[in-house]
Amino acid sequence: MIGFVHPPADAVELHHILSALADPIRLRIVKALHRAEQGLNCTASTAPFLQVPRSTLSNHFRVLRESGLICTTKRGVENINVLRLDDVEARFPGLLPNILALAPD
Repeated sequence: MIGFVHPPADAVELHHILSALADPIRLRIVKALHRAEQGLNCTASTAPFLQVPRSTLSNHFRVLRESGLICTTKRGVENINVLRLDDVEARFPGLLPNILALAPD
């Protein structure tokens, strides 16, 4: 079974978050996760990123996970990703809502 590495909430660093969000695809993923109620898996068929190869998309989710922005859990055969909004908000109040509000669709 695959074990996912998630940094503890108090170890999430601002430069890791900003670096992860500097990529336009990762920023779109975070926006999609913010809108998703049940999270998203990293396959192109369920995430709204059909033009991105699956391996590239999986790497983007890894970067987001390691930066502390998302949490990945196993649900059956799927890896479900959810935004760690509460953790990021506790560490950096207002950061994510402001970035998402200013990000293009």
